[in-house]
Amino acid sequence: MAVSGQRRRPVVALYERIADAVHDGTYPPGSTLPSEPKLAAELGVSRPALREALLLLQEDGVLTVRRGVGRTVNDRPPRRGFEHVQPLEQLIGAGAPLRVRALVRTVEEPTDFTTQHLLAPARAELRFWESVLTGEGATAALSHEWAAPDELLDRVHPEFARALREAEAETGTGHAVSMLAVLVAASRETALSAHSGITATLLGRRRGEQLGRPADTPAVLITQVVRVGEIPVLAAKHMLPTGTPALPVLQSH
Repeated sequence: MAVSGQRRRPVVALYERIADAVHDGTYPPGSTLPSEPKLAAELGVSRPALREALLLLQEDGVLTVRRGVGRTVNDRPPRRGFEHVQPLEQLIGAGAPLRVRALVRTVEEPTDFTTQHLLAPARAELRFWESVLTGEGATAALSHEWAAPDELLDRVHPEFARALREAEAETGTGHAVSMLAVLVAASRETALSAHSGITATLLGRRRGEQLGRPADTPAVLITQVVRVGEIPVLAAKHMLPTGTPALPVLQSH
């Protein structure tokens, strides 16, 4: 989930350079990186900056440190592009993804929010999913997700359109996923981009009831739009009350 920022730290730029080298095959899976002095010289950076970037790559599952060998590239490093567009239940699950409980799966007319972010015509019909994310017996977040009209999805991302219909058919069996999870899974060959906004707010009465919290509970509201090229295909609002597990946020241009 990418959030635009005004400035990127040098170590983040260095992280990206090394990650790009991993994913373009310069350092393929299973290979060992050059020693720190050699790699710093190749990249033209200081060893302290390099060490910090390498630690971040290790934390993110790109690299592993092996005693007597050095830093090696993991056999299955995260895919470039998709590490920033991930379902909320995976991002805040801290290694144990949250469960998705479907509250509503329906079709509705555009609201001001979806008209603005999905560029939907006034009389369009949009798939709307309302879900509660839970973990270890407690509710962690409330998600509202809308997909672009079917006729648009059938043209720009038919795999997503088909997967949405299949996921809705399975919801009644007790198997629920988020709309973004459906989109990511259907986009193996389709590049996605996403933009998110973060706002501090209060839950309010209805959302408080759904999450089992008082109406005046502080919360973070995340709005998200995911695009294929320049065309928005999904818009969402995620409400995260106080006490929700930490949400990692990448700041980049």
